[in-house]
Amino acid sequence: MMRGKVIIIVGAAVFAMGALPACAQTFQNYSCADGSKFIVGFYAYDKRAHIQVDGRPVTLARRFTLSGARYSGADVTLRMLKDGVVTLKHARRALTACSTI
Repeated sequence: MMRGKVIIIVGAAVFAMGALPACAQTFQNYSCADGSKFIVGFYAYDKRAHIQVDGRPVTLARRFTLSGARYSGADVTLRMLKDGVVTLKHARRALTACSTI
């Protein structure tokens, strides 16, 4: 009798875990013309961009722009234009074009 209860409880737990919504996330690796590389992550529940550049994580707030998306914070600016052009400006370096790896 006890074994049947355990099987039912474990089965219900496994079913409930499968019913939980997955957090949608997107990660992309980029390489830039000046030699820098970075990883950017976007989450469905968050309007910010989470980026790792020069070995440090930075959270960039979304800024207003008419064409594409612009994120900035902590001396880092990431622009993603509607035509697919991605640029990065960070750590007092010049603006540089980037492409996916």
